[in-house]
Amino acid sequence: MMTGIGDYLGRRAVYSPNDPAFVDSSKAEPMRLTFAEANDRARRLASALRSFGVGKGDRVAILARDGIEHLDTFFACCKLGAIHVPFNWRLHWRENLEILKAVEPKVLLFGGDFTEALKEMISGESLPGLHLIHLDGEPVAGSHSFNSLLKIPVPPDFRPEEVQPEDIAALIFTGGTTGLPKATQISHRQIGWNTLNTVIHDLRHGDRYLNVLPLFHTGGLFVYTVPLAILGGTTVLMKQFDADRALELFSAERVTVFAGVPTMFQMMAAAPGWAAADLSTLRFCTSGGAPLPVTLVETYRAAKGVCFKQGFGMTEFGPGVFALAPEDAVRKAGSIGRPNFFVEAAIMDESGAFAPPDTAGELVLRGPSGSAGYFNNDHATRAAMDDAGWFHTGDIARHDAEGYFFIVDRKKDMFISGGENVYPAEIEQALHGHSSVAMCAVIGIPDAKWGEVGLACVTLRSGTAATEAELIAFLRERLAAYKVPKSVRFFDTLPMSAAGKILKRELQAMVGGA
Repeated sequence: MMTGIGDYLGRRAVYSPNDPAFVDSSKAEPMRLTFAEANDRARRLASALRSFGVGKGDRVAILARDGIEHLDTFFACCKLGAIHVPFNWRLHWRENLEILKAVEPKVLLFGGDFTEALKEMISGESLPGLHLIHLDGEPVAGSHSFNSLLKIPVPPDFRPEEVQPEDIAALIFTGGTTGLPKATQISHRQIGWNTLNTVIHDLRHGDRYLNVLPLFHTGGLFVYTVPLAILGGTTVLMKQFDADRALELFSAERVTVFAGVPTMFQMMAAAPGWAAADLSTLRFCTSGGAPLPVTLVETYRAAKGVCFKQGFGMTEFGPGVFALAPEDAVRKAGSIGRPNFFVEAAIMDESGAFAPPDTAGELVLRGPSGSAGYFNNDHATRAAMDDAGWFHTGDIARHDAEGYFFIVDRKKDMFISGGENVYPAEIEQALHGHSSVAMCAVIGIPDAKWGEVGLACVTLRSGTAATEAELIAFLRERLAAYKVPKSVRFFDTLPMSAAGKILKRELQAMVGGA
């Protein structure tokens, strides 16, 4: 019997069992798996998860840096009709605890790097029915060994669950302007259509992709990794991005496709190994997450003969939405490109009418690679989608007469630091927890390394005192490190509108480049 539509590895193992599927370069000896071997691991893990009571629609969470275990978990969930939930390991354990309680997984897998964080998360908490699996390192009370589970034979009557296109495959968290990150529901339909868009625009049989993007992000899991597995290519995994190691892997693993954020490309060009690095096997690099400087495009082209594609995507749609071809990188500098094949894109004005070329308005998207909304958040789902099926991104954009799109302004006050979306409202909420803070506003300011970093603008309560170091330390106890502003500036008053809102654009003008 042929496996179902959601059993991606099972199907690929039928078509090309002996082709190379994955290389985990983070192991002491790189782990190399064919599709048949990878599928066997996923079947064994799926069988173990089923023995823990995991079935269709149940959540299976993982808190670990990148490695083959992430993909084992994702593909095992696909076999069960379960939902893969990768936790952002950059978050503070308190943040991940709130997410844990919101999604209520039946199983949580964790890497040894996060044993202490996990102990903090579960200490004193009532988490009935939660099974723990340690990937490596020391176990915690009651946890099962991942490697031991993989050694258990699969029962002869094991069969994958039937999966339908609208069934949810994964929850990927996207930052919200307030409160917890929203959990975007990635359906099997979205995965299929995004794969088709990606293959049309980017991938070929035999491609070898180096993934350095976190697998808890849509960029790590769904930009190239899963589409290439479906197509039958090879993905090389790194535990965490390291510029010199990435440069070594390009030649050692004959990498043909690479994706990163501009900060990564800047770090590689400045790395000690840059001059000697052999990038000759690369067909192209893809840059996303923030605008790519033309000077960087020219540096890679002149020094290494590398062509850049640029793109724009989001967790809720695609993630492949727009692509800018290499030949347009300079001619259309600043553009996110044109919509991918099965994506409709338009600019909508405040009345809901479509805006003509070179007129700014809200970027709206429509097509079969849109998400299934937000997990347990009908209000946010309804707010994002209109009656005509357009997804409202909240981004202000325009398009030119040739159909190339340009982002004019980004979601509300969000800024991007090292490829990570940072939402000031979340930081401001934490800052207001300090007894000396009367008012505050967080804005993004330019930074040579990270693109943008946060600047906290603060007024203090009368009769109190606080220092920059004190406030930064206060935030580090409550937020992921990448969210914590790099500096604090104190003001007597902050610019306010008549409605009592802090005028952040006016504040930006006041601080300049800080």
